[in-house]
Amino acid sequence: MHLIGTLFGMLHSVEESSALNLLVEVLVRLVVELKSEQYLYCILDESQKELCKANTMRSSLPTFSLLGKLADAIPGFAEILVVKHNNLVDHLLMGLTYPNESIKAAVCYLYGKLYSSPAGTERLSGHFEERLCGVFLNTLGSAQTKELQVNCLGLLKELLKSDHFVSILMNNAKTEEETENPNFLEGENPLPLVLKKLLLTRDEMLQAASSHCMAAVLVHSPSRYAPAFIHADVPEFLFECLLCKSEILIWSVYCCLLLLTEERLFFSKCHTVYGIESLVRSLQGVLLLNNVELHKQGLLLFTEILKRQPVEIKLFTNRGVCIEAIDVLMETVNCPVLEVAVEAVKAVAAFLRKDHLSSPPVPYEELQKLLEAVLKRCADLSLPQSSKRHAGDVLFSMSQSHSANRNLGRVPQRQGQFLLNTLESFRNACRLAVEFQGDFMAQENAFIAPNSESKDTLSNFSEFLLRICDSLCIPMVMSYLERAVSPSVTEVFISALNTLFTVVPSMRNKFSKKLASSSFIRLTLELKARFCSVQSNPVLNHTCSSFLCSLCLNLYSATEKMRTSSQEEQEMSELLQKGLPQLNYTIAESLLLLSETPEPFFLDQSLCSHQHCFVLLLCFAYSFGDRFVPDAELFLAVRNFLLSAQDHGDCLPPHILRAALYLLAVCQDKGKALDVRSLSTIRRILDNLPDLSLVYVHCPLLLKFFLRYPELMGRFGHQVLQLWFSWEDCKQTEIEESDLGSSDQLNNANPLLPILKSNSSILLILLDLVCSSSVEVAWKVLMTLRTFLERNEDVLVCDLLRSRFLQILQQLLVESSSATLQANRNLPVLLSLLFLVQLRSKGIRELDSTDFKLLHQVCNLCGKCRPRDTDLLQPSLNFLYWSLHQTTPCSQQRAVAVLLSNVSLLELLQKVLECTWLWSPPSRPASLSSEDALLCSGWLLVASLLLYQHRYNTEVHQTLSVDLTEVLNTVIFRNKKPILLLVSIMQFLRAVLRQNFSSSLLVIVGQNTAPNAAQPQPSSLQGTALHPLAMQQVFSLVVSLQNLLVHVQLQKDLLLSQAVVACLETLVEYLYVKNQDVALHIASQPWHRFLLFTLLSGGQKSFLQPEVLRLMTLFVRYQSSNIISQKEISQIIQKAAEANIAELPEATSHALHLFLSQAAVANMDFLIICPFLLALLLSQGSFTDLEKQRVDSGLEIYKKLFEVKRKDQMNALKNLIELNDINQQYKIIDIMLKGLFKVLEDSRAVLIAADVPPDGPFPQDEKIKDAYSHVVENTAFFGDVVLRFPKIVHHYFDRNSNWNSLIRWGIGFCNLTGVFEQGPHSQVLRLMAQELGISEKSPDYRNPFKTDQSEFFPSADTFQKALRDEEKRRKKEEKRKEIRKGPRISRSQSEL
Repeated sequence: MHLIGTLFGMLHSVEESSALNLLVEVLVRLVVELKSEQYLYCILDESQKELCKANTMRSSLPTFSLLGKLADAIPGFAEILVVKHNNLVDHLLMGLTYPNESIKAAVCYLYGKLYSSPAGTERLSGHFEERLCGVFLNTLGSAQTKELQVNCLGLLKELLKSDHFVSILMNNAKTEEETENPNFLEGENPLPLVLKKLLLTRDEMLQAASSHCMAAVLVHSPSRYAPAFIHADVPEFLFECLLCKSEILIWSVYCCLLLLTEERLFFSKCHTVYGIESLVRSLQGVLLLNNVELHKQGLLLFTEILKRQPVEIKLFTNRGVCIEAIDVLMETVNCPVLEVAVEAVKAVAAFLRKDHLSSPPVPYEELQKLLEAVLKRCADLSLPQSSKRHAGDVLFSMSQSHSANRNLGRVPQRQGQFLLNTLESFRNACRLAVEFQGDFMAQENAFIAPNSESKDTLSNFSEFLLRICDSLCIPMVMSYLERAVSPSVTEVFISALNTLFTVVPSMRNKFSKKLASSSFIRLTLELKARFCSVQSNPVLNHTCSSFLCSLCLNLYSATEKMRTSSQEEQEMSELLQKGLPQLNYTIAESLLLLSETPEPFFLDQSLCSHQHCFVLLLCFAYSFGDRFVPDAELFLAVRNFLLSAQDHGDCLPPHILRAALYLLAVCQDKGKALDVRSLSTIRRILDNLPDLSLVYVHCPLLLKFFLRYPELMGRFGHQVLQLWFSWEDCKQTEIEESDLGSSDQLNNANPLLPILKSNSSILLILLDLVCSSSVEVAWKVLMTLRTFLERNEDVLVCDLLRSRFLQILQQLLVESSSATLQANRNLPVLLSLLFLVQLRSKGIRELDSTDFKLLHQVCNLCGKCRPRDTDLLQPSLNFLYWSLHQTTPCSQQRAVAVLLSNVSLLELLQKVLECTWLWSPPSRPASLSSEDALLCSGWLLVASLLLYQHRYNTEVHQTLSVDLTEVLNTVIFRNKKPILLLVSIMQFLRAVLRQNFSSSLLVIVGQNTAPNAAQPQPSSLQGTALHPLAMQQVFSLVVSLQNLLVHVQLQKDLLLSQAVVACLETLVEYLYVKNQDVALHIASQPWHRFLLFTLLSGGQKSFLQPEVLRLMTLFVRYQSSNIISQKEISQIIQKAAEANIAELPEATSHALHLFLSQAAVANMDFLIICPFLLALLLSQGSFTDLEKQRVDSGLEIYKKLFEVKRKDQMNALKNLIELNDINQQYKIIDIMLKGLFKVLEDSRAVLIAADVPPDGPFPQDEKIKDAYSHVVENTAFFGDVVLRFPKIVHHYFDRNSNWNSLIRWGIGFCNLTGVFEQGPHSQVLRLMAQELGISEKSPDYRNPFKTDQSEFFPSADTFQKALRDEEKRRKKEEKRKEIRKGPRISRSQSEL
């Protein structure tokens, strides 16, 4: 005690601060270590005595310092002081008023310790309220030293922990009545002003402490205390403090501002408008720091400001700040810390408001990037989707058990919150796009150049929203719903989808179709059943119901394009809006509800509303493939629904009945057939309708449904088919059919075809439609019937159609006059179909009575027409022409008699022919107008009548007259006539030339045939023999035909070339009959050689064109050696032998045969033709006979045909041996081997590509058959040649390794086929292999065709000499080919 007293006394005698601090420390240590309260009481007693006797407060500083240190060291010191030595508190108050800041600092420190204890707070509460509050505020406000400021703030911090002290400090000695006034804080208050003053200092520690104290005040009651700080303009200085670098200060300011945002006055005073830029810049700087909590707090403040900012006060007045805010949000969204990203997404959701972004120009491009970043970040956090499943399957699979609750725990709660915030951001963006649609200034950037394009447009932003929803948003939500279902998430998601319908109005229908096809109707119904039953989750129920209503109305407008009834759409809208909120049942419950029958004498409007809504939803879902109810169950439920409605006399609205019929049609295949009662009910319901189109749906299944039941087809078949073709897109159908190859694809494109095939009686209804419907519908029916006839080989159908056509034509001709027939717009369509039925008969057939009656009726119809009635005459003349040609001679003779007996028909044909010279040519020669097509049909029909009248010597009742000069001038001068018309006229000209201009049907008129024509002079006696042709006309006609052939060479017109050559052949034949000298003169014209050269210059294989071969045949026949010499014929034949003759078309092969035959008739050397014969023999397959014996096909049949082929090969070899001319044999074998191995190589490629095993079954494909026969027959024939001409073959074979490998493969293939197993050819392969050295020669090997080991030639020297001569000739030929590539005109008339 003495020591303590001594030390305490020294405190007041020592003036040096260091010694004073040492004494205080010793006393504190001594009291703490001794752990005795008497020593503490001793110090307190001494302190009280010292304070009482002190003359000035300056000497009390050591005492206050000691007491403060003791309060730090001893936990219960504050309680002891205020309880047992409370008189010391009065001295503290005096020290606080003393004008010494060191004493004030020590006193404030001690006060802070006292108020930090509960006992001190309680005991000193009255002291503070009555005496200390005002003194303290004055001290804090006037503090100059940092020590005093810090200690005052420390005391203030402790005081602000108590709501009572906060109230006292903020009221500042106001009366109780004043404290109840809510407006008393609007005036100046000392504490906010004092703290504001500290914010103005540049000391970041004091600023942080000041803002912390503000937050400590506001946390008690922001609404009560915030106005005082706001009126003191504290927020302004808080925002300025955000530009500092201190994390503590920034954190404190964030906390204070966050509390101030709860007061509306904070926004109405525009503090946020002033400080938003500072906040954005602060966030930019904070993001550079590694302080996650600071990032979160800043984003939280930013979010609250964005949320609470009044709409009438724009937050972002500067577009640059708005862009910076977007950049900050973009960076925080991509932050790797999930907590920061969550807060950032919340801020994005609050940011997407119209008032935040309404300052033009709107940064749409930046918003797109921001939204894309948010959705991608959320997608990266989402769990991977297990499989591609529809929306309805996701929820349906989870509703099967209680596993959803377990799955909910597997998904992190923070991830679900992130998804929810992301969806809110997306929904706000969609709402933003909708709101901007009414703002012209927000739709486009007004600050860009007029003609330039900008991406910152509302339309681009809206399309982006739709696109990003499809690619990211929907898959992300579906992935989440596979594991957990949250009502809040689904509510925001469905709401966003509903808003998207109005974001891009032009894409509304397409978007609705995609949602429906992705099972969103089912998903929404399951959500309502799970979360909205028993009136729970009203917001989700309203959202889902609104979404379903909008979706159904959009689908209605998209699918019912031909219905324009706004009343029906309004009724449907009212029904859905009324019934959907109450439709909160499961799918199974709704299905039972659909089959439920109302109580008798009671109209349950609620039940009807539920049933009608569910039927509509099912109809739209099934229309887009969302078949979430078993078809059989749905079929039964809908049937019961219709039966119940009919039994109770309910009149179903058309749209409900339409949906019910559609569902029946869709589910018909899986359900049982309707019974008689059901069919009668449906028929009665439909009979009560004013128009069947009210319930018609353009769907193949509905069409099939009506045509399936005779009860419905007989009553409604005509109307349904009429509606079907009225709605069908004919042009699109025609394009699709032209692109479809298989029958399945065609049936899918035109679903009526399989129905027609199964029920041909529908054809009669279609024929009635052709006559009774509009032209457009008639053409669509025609397209369907044409396709049906082309695809179905049913003769009975054609007979049925012809009979029906006959009835229709008879009725029309009886009831109609000429004028009405010409005005009938459907009659041309009917005639076109009649011609199509005629085309359907591909082969020759006998005409029956119906056919002759049709011929008679069509002839009568033509007689009532004018030449201008092309739409009627064209199909009619085509029908007549086809009837003449596609029948037997017996029927043909009768048909000619029918046509020639109809005088009105012949008179019409006379007028049609005369129109050829009257009608003006078209502007484009290549085009074929309807008038030109009619002329073509007329000339062709007249040519046929001339031919068959002459053949059958039919009686003629009316003659035709033709001006020969006009006909010839048309061919000679052409005058822009279409190609097809020229061909038709040349066909007519051929017919009259063959009859030598002498026909009982035709009268030739013209200059040379006039009655008063001058008699020919003696010099023209030669031309007299050609009468009625003049010599000049003949020459002009020949020149014109030559020019036409040159035109053909340029235009590649095959039809014209055939007609021209045929006409030239017929003309020369006519001249040869009339005057042989003239015919030979015409055939030997030098211009023919130039024409032939022009035709041959078209390519390497141009000589194999049928027209060129026929032309050369003509020159050979009439011995025009100056046009084509024997040497040139030999060259052409050799070139032809090198070609792959097996692949030549039939026309070319026929023309080649005629050319060869004519060359043989002309006594040309057989040695020239023999190489070509051998090549032709090797190249042609042996399956011509096999085609005639398809019934007995197989390997055995081929073996028999192979024997016949071998005989032909032996005969060819015999002719070759009998030549006895080594040079000719050399040439023939050289050509033959090249052709043989070319055919063998090509055939091997075909067999290898088809993977045909030689020991497998005999092939059935025609191409493979040909390749198989080529290999077998050519290999055998090569063996014959090797054994009979070994030296010649070895000379060429040993030089060509490719031939060696080919024949090795051929021998191996043939050995496995079984063709050579027995018979006279069994030794050919073995002997050939030994002769060529392919296999080792056996000791007894001997070539059976060698005599005394010698060749067929007289000596080896002769053979070697022949080889040398041929080698020299060959080198000269190759050298000449290098100089001259192909035929050319030279001075020598023998070259071509």
